[in-house]
Amino acid sequence: MRLAIVIAVILWTSCVIKNDTIKIKGSDTEVNLAVLLAEHFRAINTKVLVSVSGGGSGLGIASLLNGNTDIANSSRRIKPAEFCLFQKKNIDIDSFIFAQDAIAFVVSNEIAIDSISTENIAKILSGEYQNWSSITPNQLPISIYGRQSNSGTYDYVKKKLGIHFSAYAKQMNGNAQIIEAIKADKSGIGYVSAGYVLKGNATNLKVLKIYKGNSQAVSPLNAKAIASGEYYFQRPLYQYYKKEDYIKIKDFLDFEKSKVGAHIIQLSGYYPVN
Repeated sequence: MRLAIVIAVILWTSCVIKNDTIKIKGSDTEVNLAVLLAEHFRAINTKVLVSVSGGGSGLGIASLLNGNTDIANSSRRIKPAEFCLFQKKNIDIDSFIFAQDAIAFVVSNEIAIDSISTENIAKILSGEYQNWSSITPNQLPISIYGRQSNSGTYDYVKKKLGIHFSAYAKQMNGNAQIIEAIKADKSGIGYVSAGYVLKGNATNLKVLKIYKGNSQAVSPLNAKAIASGEYYFQRPLYQYYKKEDYIKIKDFLDFEKSKVGAHIIQLSGYYPVN
């Protein structure tokens, strides 16, 4: 009898812990923003703990599939092959776009360039241009600092430009590593979240304006341009979840949509979804 009571208490306790904790994993682009939203949510809802970790969009989606997270942060749309894995397990999923992000291309202040075309970015990242002399007066070999292949940002840039990355492109873990690498390497170019740049992390570096064809060059730090969809490298930020878990995570999703949530998103250098 006592053993049965002990087992019942353990099961009840584990259910309470599970129901009172929301796990979020995935995109490194979204991780800092998600942590900030989780902290503010905790302040008004002390009964629910939101645990946030990164690792890349691919990891987040895989963790959702395997039952290791409640929400998968992804800076890209789920791939057809990934979606099929959920279907094979008879798991219904849904998604929520909670913010927009702009991707900034960053170089050293010593590179004599303030704006760059999408065509030239493609030629640099693919390795066709290997020296800055192809588009600037600088005689320097180009060093490319990008993300790992499981990153949604990596996948987005690759598809947006229709390229394969140069085999010599260095794969970094996140925004911080890319920025620090370019600070130490005056020949470097890299792509990071504009939100990370807006928080003052790119001191003494240039954030390039981007143009396509004959269009006007637009900065990823121009909030009005982002709002009107003028910037070439802007994208929605997704959160994927199992439909059966919606009630569990609903209050947190509602908080992200609220005026307070939108204010936090904006202050963090991202763009709320209208």
